[in-house]
Amino acid sequence: MSNDQGQRVARTHRLFREQFGGEPELTVQAPGRVNLIGEHTDYNDGFVFPMAIERTIMICGRRRPDRRLVMHQPRTASRAYAVADASLDAIEPDGVHRWANYMLGVAQELLKLGCSICGAELTVHGNVPIGSGLSSSAALEVATATFFEALCGLEIAPEQVALLCQRAENEFVGMSCGIMDQFISKLGRSGHALMLDCRSLEHTQVAFDDPAMHVVVADTGVRRGLIGSAYNTRRAECEAGARRLGELLGKPVAALRDVSVAELRSVDAELPEPVRQRCRHVVTENARVLDCVAALERGDFGRVGTLLNESHASLRDDYEVSSDALNLMTDLLRGQPGALGARMTGAGFGGCAIGLFRGPDEDEIKTICERIEVRYRKKSRHEPALFTTRAAAGAGVVPV
Repeated sequence: MSNDQGQRVARTHRLFREQFGGEPELTVQAPGRVNLIGEHTDYNDGFVFPMAIERTIMICGRRRPDRRLVMHQPRTASRAYAVADASLDAIEPDGVHRWANYMLGVAQELLKLGCSICGAELTVHGNVPIGSGLSSSAALEVATATFFEALCGLEIAPEQVALLCQRAENEFVGMSCGIMDQFISKLGRSGHALMLDCRSLEHTQVAFDDPAMHVVVADTGVRRGLIGSAYNTRRAECEAGARRLGELLGKPVAALRDVSVAELRSVDAELPEPVRQRCRHVVTENARVLDCVAALERGDFGRVGTLLNESHASLRDDYEVSSDALNLMTDLLRGQPGALGARMTGAGFGGCAIGLFRGPDEDEIKTICERIEVRYRKKSRHEPALFTTRAAAGAGVVPV
């Protein structure tokens, strides 16, 4: 266990004791993620290439003799804790503590599967920034599922855990997310990125542990909420595009995954705007994912960086989910020594960008991050936060 992780475990346990008294039985954690490439392709049955990061949501807790879930997490300086309380026999959305709905949705999905879960007292603590595009919600869902797996002796395949967490977010929370975030949070492997086919769920662990390679995560300080936002609109536009492309191509098109770049180009003039733009992004992004994995496997890091830059341009111009803050941050990342490429990561409308660097050492990368923070702050008037990460492991029990 690293010193940082040990400190976080100690703090989470202290928060638990302050709220509930006594010690927790169990501690688990699940990581956030960055998507190296493959944005807005997951809910179009396409390809994605994420990696888990060294930022996690941690849950510690213990069983209760009744059927209640009592959940709490730190809030603000003026309000030390937020506490949510629910019954496993009558799970309803919590209109006050919306963060608790991600946990309640997972509990409900476990019950639907016929799993025997008990009441519990839980403390939630994490260092995945909320609303930053690093999938704090999926990390919370997967951590909750992992907690109940371990506490109640459940045996569920990791892929099924990811799927039930996705259903919790789709059906209970009301966010039409794809499968990528939950999948990488559960199945991530240290030193690897994950090539995932979001239709078949076939996946390949791809080594991403070159010591000369650095992934810089750059939080723009601009938050976005996805529920009720343009995210659901984009999904509807893609579905409309798939239906129309099926008619134009004279073949079944269940999702944009089924259309090649050449096929789209042959008929795209027949698509209305902005549907044509949305389809162009998704179809070309799928091709970029496959190209990126192949380039990484053959050690062509320059090509990887170029593809990241192309992905950002497509997200900015065709999918229209970037922002002034994200565009500024990616420009600053690309302008630094050793930069291969940069792009927004996550659903967009704010949140984070990533930069891929090869060559600078740890001290030089630290200096680069500090320089970007100063320049970004001056130009944007927002407060950034940059950090580096290696490809981390997926969810699991934390030994204490």
